[in-house]
Formats: sequence, structure tokens, C-alpha cells
Amino acid sequence: MPTHSVTRTAFAPGKIILSGEYAVVFGKPGIAVPTKRGFTATFTEDLRATALAIRWPESHLLWKEYIGKIVTLCLEREDHFFGTLDLKSTLPMGKGMGSSTAAIVAVCRALLGEDCKATALHIEDTLNPGHSGIDFATVWHAMPVEFQKGEELKTLRLEYDLLTNAILIDTGTPSEATPELVSWMREKHEEIEGAIHAIGTCTERLIAGESPVTVLRDHHRAQVTLGIVPEEVQAMIAAIERTGGAAKVIGAGGRAGGAGMVVAIGENIDSIRTAIPTHFDTIDA
Repeated sequence: MPTHSVTRTAFAPGKIILSGEYAVVFGKPGIAVPTKRGFTATFTEDLRATALAIRWPESHLLWKEYIGKIVTLCLEREDHFFGTLDLKSTLPMGKGMGSSTAAIVAVCRALLGEDCKATALHIEDTLNPGHSGIDFATVWHAMPVEFQKGEELKTLRLEYDLLTNAILIDTGTPSEATPELVSWMREKHEEIEGAIHAIGTCTERLIAGESPVTVLRDHHRAQVTLGIVPEEVQAMIAAIERTGGAAKVIGAGGRAGGAGMVVAIGENIDSIRTAIPTHFDTIDA
């Protein structure tokens, strides 16, 4: 009997929401694009093993526990997994780039094969309750999307590449998890209705071809109104705007702590870099 009968490697990209955070939860359109960074899972079946060993040396304990939950839910479809599951991420974890969804998609595909969309979506629903669906759509299809709840998914075709001249800024991990923030937004829906409408309009303006710098500035102001852009991040984005650029939080943001990742765009990226506090790390978008 062969000891290694299956080896599957799966890669799932992260995502950058260009427009639509929270607004998509309330039925407004949003735009998201996959990233070059992502999550890789390799399942090597070993029929001599008695269990599945999960190997992710550089991971934090909480993320290993999260992977354990994904594997447990995959066992609802398969009786057992014997061998090793090797994991690697080039994404900033838990900072608004879809890392939790990318982990689900990569692990499901590695353990179950490509025909696992229903299972992966079930796990997304279970582990990330209240999600809008834009992360899963972008990560699963690995393509730019125009997303609106209840509408057919559209492949995004912009007249420009917004991320050609862009950088990502790590402002730190938010103190709240995304489901907690989404629940908070639902509770104060009437209070934030104007900001939600503005964000939905920003999506329409980007699709129509308006200057991304102008649109992202308005989008950022709506996010400030939502209350998910900490003061230090607001000050940094104001400094970036003074250089002629624009920036916005690309995920759920945060009420306290960091705001996760921020995307900054502009013609003079070198000038934008001078506006970024030295204790914030930057990576190419």
C-alpha cells in the first residue's frame, strides 16, 4: 500500500476593497481586487499516520486554533484526514486583507479538492458570521469583482489600474474582530445611513472613471463618519492628502487599536512615504 496517495497544494489570494466597506452589508455596490499576496496550504496524505498534523511554524496560537476550526468543519464532508497540512501566508493576518477567508479557501481546496465551494462558503458563514460576501467572492474567484448582495457577480473592468502606483500601510491590528464591527454597524444603521450611501456612490464613481484620488478622499471621509478610523490614522491620511495623494482603510478598520491595512495612491509615492509615521510598516500593493 502506498504511504503517500494524495498531495494537493492550494493558493488563495487576499483582497483589497477599493470601495464599499460596510456599504455592501446594506446592499450597496462594492469593488474588490485580489492581491498577489495570499495563503498557501499543502495537504500530504500519509496512510501510516493516525491524524492530521498541522504545520505553520510562524503562526500565532489564535490562528492555529482558527485553522483547527476549519479542519473540523471540513470533517463534516470527509470522515478523516491522515498526514500533514503545511501552511504559509504572505498576507498581513487579521488586518483587512481577507486573510481569514483566504485561509478557509486554501485549506478547503487542499483537503477537499477544487469542488468545495459550498463547503468553503458554509465555513465562511460559520466562522465569519455577518460577512457581506465580497471577501469570499474575490478570494474564491481570484479576480476583480463588482459585488452587490442579491445581484449577479460582475467581473470588474476599470479603465485604469488603481494599484499601479500604490502602497499598503500597516497601521496595526484592530482591537475588534470584523464580525463585532459589522454587528455594531447594524445596530446604528439609521445613524450611519448617509455615510453608507456616500460609500456606495464612491463605487459608482470609480466604475464611471472618476479620478481615484478624488473618490478615495471622499470614501475616507465616509469611513471616518462610520467611526472605524482611529485618530492617528486620520492624521496620517491628512498628511498624505497634503502631498497630493489619497488613502483609505481597506478592511473593517477599528474603533480602537490599529485600523489594519491602509492603501495609499498618488503620482508621487516618494512624497507619500514621507507622510507615513516611521513605526508603520509599508509593503507594495
